[in-house]
Amino acid sequence: MLDALKARAARLKRELTALYYAYRDPRAPIAGKIVLIITLGYALSPIDLIPDFIPVLGYLDDLLILPALIALSIRLIPPELLEAAREHADREPIKFKSNWVAALAFAAIWIAVVVAVVRTIL
Repeated sequence: MLDALKARAARLKRELTALYYAYRDPRAPIAGKIVLIITLGYALSPIDLIPDFIPVLGYLDDLLILPALIALSIRLIPPELLEAAREHADREPIKFKSNWVAALAFAAIWIAVVVAVVRTIL
């Protein structure tokens, strides 16, 4: 079972890398690019929409929201462009470094979203 999870994680990493390369391709449609940036931002964000410590619901975003965003992104990208991006991802995987500035930027964005929602409700 652990090997299956590792294989699935590797496929997910490859798909996210391919989506990144598809986003950077000028042939990608605008609607696809918008969904791609949301997908990549959500996938790479250090902060979850629903914190993982909340029982059951905490993993809901990891199990439902992220795969749904990836599937939508894949549907909006032309197949030939996506295949080229996958080949690029196989040849040149991205290696992310720890970046505290980006983590703080993501945290600030999520805080702003929460504040906006709370102000709207109250």
